[in-house]
Amino acid sequence: PGTGILTKLLLERKSLSELTLIEIDTESVEYLNNHFSDVRLRVLEADFLKTNLPVLFPNDVALIGNFPYNISSQIFFKVLENRNCIPEVVGMIQKEVAERIAAPPGSRTYGILSVLLQSWYDIEYCFTVNETVFFPPPKVKSAVIQLRRNETTALDCNENLFFKVVKAGFGQRRKTLRNALKVLFGHIEFDHPLLSQRAEQLSVSDFVLLTRLFEKEA
Repeated sequence: PGTGILTKLLLERKSLSELTLIEIDTESVEYLNNHFSDVRLRVLEADFLKTNLPVLFPNDVALIGNFPYNISSQIFFKVLENRNCIPEVVGMIQKEVAERIAAPPGSRTYGILSVLLQSWYDIEYCFTVNETVFFPPPKVKSAVIQLRRNETTALDCNENLFFKVVKAGFGQRRKTLRNALKVLFGHIEFDHPLLSQRAEQLSVSDFVLLTRLFEKEA
């Protein structure tokens, strides 16, 4: 939340019942406590990445913020871990990361975060934020992205293996999956058209199918 520019706008919404700020910087926490006295607001001095969200928020919680660019990917992996209690995310992040998350199969920017987040969220790239609106201006453009939880409750495969297959597939993204997945499975005995493709060519459902194929072979 920093100095609370977004906080102020959120508190202007009368429909807002509760707002929790998680801020790691002690001086910022002190500033926020001194400048906001709304009864709907609580300010926590904590590291978001180390926060136990289900304990902190017994009910579902929407996540909104201008995310620190150096940990934005880690924040989204945290969202994945807590996907059953986070129905919606709206965040401003580096433009390249937003494009990667929203990228479709076949795109050069399509990657691990694309597949994993799109497995459980519908993703919308909302708009680009030019660097000139900041002072001092950063060296990169920004973007606002929205994630809304889809209807998937569980994938039709072993989800732990699914994560491993996706990460290994993109670990050597220029190789076909038959070669890229040797790091997980060694020599692959069976044949399937998906193994002749590269990871960036597969949709979420393709990765689910591929994971099931390896489950059967195990």
